[in-house]
Amino acid sequence: MAKADQKRKTESARARKTDRERAVSAADLFEALLGWIGSFPDALFRRISRIGPRTRTLVREHRAGHFPESDRRLVQFFLLMAGLFRFWRSLAKERLFRRRRRSLGIETTVTAHTMRHNRLRPLLFVAVALIFAGIAAFFSMYTTATTVTYKGEPLETVRDVEEARLVAAQVETFTSQTLGGSFLFDENAIQYTSGLVRRSEIGEVSDLKKELTDQIGLVTYGYSLYIDDELVGSTQYEGALEALIDQIKRIGTSADTLSVDFVEDVRIVPGYLPTASLTNLGEIAEVINSTKVGEETYTVVSGDTWSQIAYDHGMTNDELLALNPGYNIDWIHIGDELVLSKEVPYLTVKVTERQNYVDEVDFDIIYVDDASMYQGDTRVIKKGSYGTADIVADVEYVNGIETERTVISKVMLTAPLTETRARGTKERPSWMATGSFRWPVSGRITSGFGYRNTGIRGASTDHKGIDIACSYGTPIGAADGGTVEFTGYKGAMGYTVIIDHGNGFKTYYEHCSSFAVSAGAHVYKGQTIAYVGSTGVSSGPHCHFGVLRNGTYVNPINYLP
Repeated sequence: MAKADQKRKTESARARKTDRERAVSAADLFEALLGWIGSFPDALFRRISRIGPRTRTLVREHRAGHFPESDRRLVQFFLLMAGLFRFWRSLAKERLFRRRRRSLGIETTVTAHTMRHNRLRPLLFVAVALIFAGIAAFFSMYTTATTVTYKGEPLETVRDVEEARLVAAQVETFTSQTLGGSFLFDENAIQYTSGLVRRSEIGEVSDLKKELTDQIGLVTYGYSLYIDDELVGSTQYEGALEALIDQIKRIGTSADTLSVDFVEDVRIVPGYLPTASLTNLGEIAEVINSTKVGEETYTVVSGDTWSQIAYDHGMTNDELLALNPGYNIDWIHIGDELVLSKEVPYLTVKVTERQNYVDEVDFDIIYVDDASMYQGDTRVIKKGSYGTADIVADVEYVNGIETERTVISKVMLTAPLTETRARGTKERPSWMATGSFRWPVSGRITSGFGYRNTGIRGASTDHKGIDIACSYGTPIGAADGGTVEFTGYKGAMGYTVIIDHGNGFKTYYEHCSSFAVSAGAHVYKGQTIAYVGSTGVSSGPHCHFGVLRNGTYVNPINYLP
């Protein structure tokens, strides 16, 4: 009996020891399970991190000691399986350990109660693991966030309330700056509600800023068009102004167009602006296709006449005169600046085209001296002819008017033929015509060429020359060299001098007080031929100067410098 009691005591002690070992093993397993929830193998996370930016968040949460979270079902499954793997690995080790003990004869018979207890423990571990896995899955799908409401209207959900308050402060700041005053939200206008939400419902901070700005309605993110720092208009539609500018550039272009640009500085500036300042796109298009206050001018050069300047710029003489009051259309000088327009386009379009064309090539001239001819006279001995060349040139147009032409290449097609001319060497008499006129006197033109109505009885309404007012007795100089054809009294013309210049031109000097030459005399250019008076039909001392070309009166202004 003593031996049997001793045997039972030994078996009982061994069973208690086995229970303690198993309890320790279960504690280790539970601790390992908790360790799984708090830590994942780095190698696993390195693999998961390749999935995308969300996986990097899991790594940061793991390193911070938080539960790893993910919105992706596949990632959640792998996280769960990775945790269960450690649990299964521990069970496998325990079973292997027991088998080894049995093989060594160490394992003893245990009670039925102990066996049932050992079978229940794995189920408990699985249940605990599933609970923790469920908790981890829940927090991977849900998190705490803040929903912003403006005047009862839910706007956007962001991660935390401080982030939402920062956005509201930013909106207040740029709204105040845009309006040029102070703007603050009403105390109870914005509400911040924090709680659990699905992670997929969390929006971006930029979306909250836009929605909050739209709810206020005072400022709008838009695009403003500036031309030479002058605001033309603004719109909230992205790309609309660029499309409008491109449309203007395409007008007047062709397949040969190299570039299209604007003379003015054209800028499109994005940013917040007062909602009230937004402009309809049609109004912006109307403005930039119209004109603005400004002057377009033209400087008179040698050879210009009033009528030619007007014609070249699509105007009549009267229209050009209306823009330049105070000018005499029969008397303009080199360097005079004439106004062509009181308005200029908002946009000046500069287009460069590549042009290919055939043009004439000037011929050379060879001169041969001829002692039988006067100096300055020439005569064609052998007529020359123009050549032709294939030209490639870049031509620049500003608002449709050519401003510059640059020849890129020139290929000769037919060579020009040189012309031979005889050139006089005999000394020219001083009285011979030079071919150009000078003013006979200096003074103000009181009556121009053509129709007039002076109100003076006997004065012609068809004025054949110009009247130049000056003091009585002022010397009158010959406009060019020639032979005096007539001196005498000619009715309404008074005392008159007529000079034949021998080149198809005759000049008339009327209303003289006295003569300095007589008929038949040779006079040189600038020689005094008479003195200013007021004879004939005249309202005061002046010199009437007329020009007869091949028997027809012409406007003297067109022949004076």
